[in-house]
Amino acid sequence: MVAAFQGSLLDGSLLAGAPGLGPLTAARRANLAGGAWVDLVPGWLHGADDLFARLVREVPWQAERRQMYDAVVDVPRLLCFYREGAALPDPLLARAREALSTHYGERFTTAGLCYYRDGRDSVAWHGDRIGRGSREDTFVAIVSLGAVRPLLLRPRGGGETRRFPVGHGDLLVMGGSCQRTWEHAVPKTARAVGPRVSVQFRPRGVR
Repeated sequence: MVAAFQGSLLDGSLLAGAPGLGPLTAARRANLAGGAWVDLVPGWLHGADDLFARLVREVPWQAERRQMYDAVVDVPRLLCFYREGAALPDPLLARAREALSTHYGERFTTAGLCYYRDGRDSVAWHGDRIGRGSREDTFVAIVSLGAVRPLLLRPRGGGETRRFPVGHGDLLVMGGSCQRTWEHAVPKTARAVGPRVSVQFRPRGVR
């Protein structure tokens, strides 16, 4: 179901009037099995609701189709990918990428944007295991803008699912062996939820 987007009363654009980034030292780490971990910084990006509106309006979103078994199906979200060296669609995203690179000691080079228009849009269980993520510890940093949606994580071999509701400028970083040993997803929902934009920063050689 579709719901109109509702901005957060705690968003920095409403309180302080200026977009910006919070301290990454505020990250709360959840250690997972198998050498994987997740860092969470609620409300890391201030002015997130204004940025969300700009990205929805200005990013050249694309609808894609992919082969799934014996059929070609619509990807249930809109996409835009910024390769290494490409200018990002907003200066605040460039600042976020630089801050992440400095804090984690590895250069984040690409940005993949996903636009979840309503609860019918989703991403299935997967790990970013194309390239280095299949054999090395690495990072995937996700900034969530717009409505809150749960990011789920589960061990690849089976086990308890962990749930991380994120939105309105929250930052979630998956690190260590997370891409090799865990899977993540954003499930569909029949509830009325507003739109969400996910910005995924990755180092070179990780997809």
